[in-house]
Amino acid sequence: MKKIGFLSFGHWTPLPQSRTQSAADALLESIDLAVEAERLGMDGAYFRVHHFAKQLASPFPLLAAVGAKTRKIEIGTAVIDMRYENPHYMAEDAGAADLISGGRLQLGISRGSPEQVIDGWRYFGYRPIEGEDDADMGRRHAEEFLELLRGKGFAQPNPRPMFTNPPGLLRLEPYSAGLHDRIWWGSASNATAVWAAKLGMNLQTSTLKFDETGEPLHIQQAAQIRAFRAAWKKAGHTRTPRISVSRSIFALIDDRDRAYFGQSSKEEDQIGFLDENTRAIFGRSYAAEPDILIEQLRKDEAIAEADTLLLTIPNQLGVAYNAHVMEALLTTVAPALRWR
Repeated sequence: MKKIGFLSFGHWTPLPQSRTQSAADALLESIDLAVEAERLGMDGAYFRVHHFAKQLASPFPLLAAVGAKTRKIEIGTAVIDMRYENPHYMAEDAGAADLISGGRLQLGISRGSPEQVIDGWRYFGYRPIEGEDDADMGRRHAEEFLELLRGKGFAQPNPRPMFTNPPGLLRLEPYSAGLHDRIWWGSASNATAVWAAKLGMNLQTSTLKFDETGEPLHIQQAAQIRAFRAAWKKAGHTRTPRISVSRSIFALIDDRDRAYFGQSSKEEDQIGFLDENTRAIFGRSYAAEPDILIEQLRKDEAIAEADTLLLTIPNQLGVAYNAHVMEALLTTVAPALRWR
């Protein structure tokens, strides 16, 4: 068995070929898609966060709305860029959204990815402290956020408060017990996967990773996952961690599928550079008839290592088509691979 969720970037484009024309469309269709995913038996509804782009940005209003409209499905992010986040305000927002959902949040956070603007986090009021770069700052924000989610009091109470205080130092409210264990780190390298394991975060791996060995993406990610598990065990954590991988997977079962994805040119991993010094490997897409797709996916070592698979979806093709994509995978592929 494997948990299967979708991952939407929430793109919108005011062009005729897009079914998602505006920010309102992207948000409302995201809620509708989560409802459909739950109806189909999917396990998770996850959303990517990008700033300064025509994509989903501030995640917590959307997560809370999805939580109010659904009952069972996990609700998450993959990922929130912690360079842009105030850990205190984020802890309050996350606690509220988790309580609204009944404890179903699965928050993926990270140091972020290449941006639309130069040093966008500066416009949000953040600066690395002396000796830090922006990645260090993102990880520092993440550690502060994790500590706040423990629910320990830290703030000195006012002796003349507006409302009566409980005894001792005060914590942030609302507090949602258990959310601390449902935080994931989106890792693009083996070193940050090990760092996340030491801190007790779950692991998210995407369709992109720093190219550290020159091997195919799935092999590098499988090694990354094994390194994470070894570090988790060494750290002495008592619970079992969650691990997800993201993939673009399309079962070609009708003419629409073949028209959209039948001529895919991304059947091999691609190599590129995130900046002048960072060589990255971008994962292939899977698009084939179900019997072929099953055999291709059997060979993906990272999927085999993970307990959760996130399907990246083309949200601008609309809710109905993406529901079809999910249903096709659940019915024609997942059973043969014993994911269901």
